[in-house]
Amino acid sequence: MQDYDRNILEKYKIDINSTRKVRGAVLCDTSRGLFLLKEVSAPTGRILSLCELYAHLAKHGYESVDYIEPNEEGEFVTTFEDGKNYMLRRWFKGRECDFRKPAELLAASGNLAKLHMIMRVKLTQEPKAEPLLHEYERHDRELRKVRRFVRSMTSKGEFEIAFLKYFDSMYQWAQIAGDLLVKSGYNKLYQKSIAKNCLTHGEYNYHNILMKGDEIYGASAGILATTNFDKFKQDIQVEDLYYFFRKVMEKHGWKERLGDNMLNAYSAICPLSDEEMEYLKIRLAYPEKFWKIANSYYHSNKAWISVKNVEKLNTAIRQTEEKERFMENIFAFHL
Repeated sequence: MQDYDRNILEKYKIDINSTRKVRGAVLCDTSRGLFLLKEVSAPTGRILSLCELYAHLAKHGYESVDYIEPNEEGEFVTTFEDGKNYMLRRWFKGRECDFRKPAELLAASGNLAKLHMIMRVKLTQEPKAEPLLHEYERHDRELRKVRRFVRSMTSKGEFEIAFLKYFDSMYQWAQIAGDLLVKSGYNKLYQKSIAKNCLTHGEYNYHNILMKGDEIYGASAGILATTNFDKFKQDIQVEDLYYFFRKVMEKHGWKERLGDNMLNAYSAICPLSDEEMEYLKIRLAYPEKFWKIANSYYHSNKAWISVKNVEKLNTAIRQTEEKERFMENIFAFHL
């Protein structure tokens, strides 16, 4: 254990058995189980609201979260002598959700629905999501900006050639998603969600879903804990489902059976309304992966484009046909 780790941990009423470095944090084995020590930059008000959310979840029977442990002075943030702030969070002996295993993806979908049923509460600070139309308009502008830049290049590589070749067809998806959004009941659904104090997790992905179960003997795995609610906000709750669902579908080539089963697993606990299904359709219609790759390219070192980035772009383009079939059959969506 490094000296600064020891000095910070001495501020807590916990006996430390051992520590080890993990992905930007220090994992602590203690007399009270596992804890994670991590630097934090969030403002105090935000952290207090996060603690309120964790308390609300626990009150309603959902205790398997990475709650923040107060130090010996009752504070949730400990400031070290170098001026940096740290938090000690409960942790778990589990593994990340395996996106290759459908059973775990269905369990994760049901787990999200359970969270959403509870995450309807008024907190001290509740950041609201950016209106979706503003986001789409901003992304559209960024896509056009990348196209202008690529067109102006005198020497174009494999990435730039593929981007320009498929830009119009991908941008068509963006325009259709925007048109559907304007004509939809999005504003009403958004206002209803705000009125009901609906909160989203903000980053519900397999990294933040910890599983239990015996991998060696093949025992059925279940949800051990949900972590990292730090980006929670007021929003339409199925935004979380969209975020998780899209990432899974991209990794599974938009397999209809898996997608349908995931939607059913969620809806069995938290039924999806027609308005929410429409919202999912509009979110999934937008070429998010194509925009993300293009935006990352624009802000990177363009003198050297990695093979991996070219592969990502080609995969996003190639999957469009699979996505179109999926959208037609699951959401009755047509270009």
